[in-house]
Amino acid sequence: MLFKGLTAEYLVHRCVTVGPGEIVLFHAAAGGVGSIACQWLKANGVKVIGTVSTQEKAEIAYANGCDEVILYTQDGFQTQVAEITRDKGVSVVFDSVGADTFTESLRCLRPRGTLVSFGESSGPVPPLNVASIGGLGSLFVTRPSIAHYTADRRELESAAQRLLAAMGDGKLRRPRMTSYAFKDAVSAHADLEARATTGSVILVP
Repeated sequence: MLFKGLTAEYLVHRCVTVGPGEIVLFHAAAGGVGSIACQWLKANGVKVIGTVSTQEKAEIAYANGCDEVILYTQDGFQTQVAEITRDKGVSVVFDSVGADTFTESLRCLRPRGTLVSFGESSGPVPPLNVASIGGLGSLFVTRPSIAHYTADRRELESAAQRLLAAMGDGKLRRPRMTSYAFKDAVSAHADLEARATTGSVILVP
């Protein structure tokens, strides 16, 4: 909860500012970081569209505060985001998936929107033609790392205090844990690659 919670903290509160009433798209909304971040965004008055790969994960995403959930592996997501936002687009896309979602995510943004690419679970993102993001609406793209948001001790302590306060206030609950015996590490990796897990995955010695 601490590492993923601190990741959610910098994404939601410091990487990009999102206010009440704005709409964001969060990929992997039933994952470890997504489960926490979506709760936090909802608590802050943000409308959250989540994407997941299965119907089971959709139920988890709704429980985490998503207002709308898209099964992107079956239906794609750009058209549905356009329908939900009435062709206005979202303010921010939070994308930890990478190769499978990056290009389409850019097309989901409103003018001057921001794509936060913070992971590549499906593989490296394709090369980006910088001129193209101007034509799509003067977009912003960032590739943040938790290392740069916690390097300063004061920032780290402030982030931790914000996380612990949100947990204490009941705004956040920890994501579900999927446990594997250490000897089954190969199976754990296979399930991760197959998108068969939810929440945080841990190996137990």
